[in-house]
Amino acid sequence: MSEREKMRCGVVALVGRPNVGKSSLVNALLREKVAVVSPKPQTTRNAVRCIYNDERAQIVFTDTPGVHIPKNKLGRFLSDSVKDTLDNADAACYLVEAGDRKIGVEDREVLSALAEVHCPVVLVVNKCDRAKVDSRNDPARVWALYGGERAFVGRVALSAKSGKGIAALIDLLLPLLPEGEPWYDSDILMDGTERFRASEIVRGQVLSLLRDEVPHCVAVEIEEYKSPDEYPDRDKLYVRASLIVETSGQKAILIGASGTMLKKIGRAARLDLEKATGHSAYLELWVKVSPRWRQSDPVLRRLGYS
Repeated sequence: MSEREKMRCGVVALVGRPNVGKSSLVNALLREKVAVVSPKPQTTRNAVRCIYNDERAQIVFTDTPGVHIPKNKLGRFLSDSVKDTLDNADAACYLVEAGDRKIGVEDREVLSALAEVHCPVVLVVNKCDRAKVDSRNDPARVWALYGGERAFVGRVALSAKSGKGIAALIDLLLPLLPEGEPWYDSDILMDGTERFRASEIVRGQVLSLLRDEVPHCVAVEIEEYKSPDEYPDRDKLYVRASLIVETSGQKAILIGASGTMLKKIGRAARLDLEKATGHSAYLELWVKVSPRWRQSDPVLRRLGYS
């Protein structure tokens, strides 16, 4: 960085319909798995703040829930959190896919939300590794499709999977951010508690191992978290978590025959916890039924969705 250049620091919101690759992009930017990735809709439930650093800037990327039409109070919370994130961003990235042929209902919702923001918006065409570049899949066609709906300050084609185009995205965003000193230490990757990251790790395995509607009915509540970092007399990380579902049938599926599914979830989550924290871990999982929890204000507040 030359003497004339000054450090930039700001917030960039990542928005788009479900499954467009926002969380995959965050993981590619940070070169570490910090956000839950799943092919299932509504994987992201919280506006997760992840911190990118280089010698020129510190960028707080906020991974938002996929914009969709709410079906319950949890859905309304997710929708509102996207709007709140956009209101507090210095810039926004609107993610679409290289294979898009038309603008669907969910993207209309995204465009409607973007129409109310005042920050500059960049159009990001993701999943370019999947589309064979020809007259039908040329990113320029997708730029024209969405560019006809609103003005964008810039556009970039990339692949969150391969990392191609990531550097171009950073170069595009830098001039949009205010000058300023970093807010976070350079070794911090996520602005969130250890409990939150543990709950996301467990929920990520639920999404990975279960099918159909069941994963969307599951919430993870960390009941107890004791780390050797806080308790020097402990040689292992201890985590006790409750998996909250809405019906006894969902509970049975989550547990599985003779507890096999719950053991599988616990084993995979424990390995991810150990990788994320650097500690050997003991993970204790319980399953609780809370009827219609996605419509319950007290439960949603307790789980942080308020």
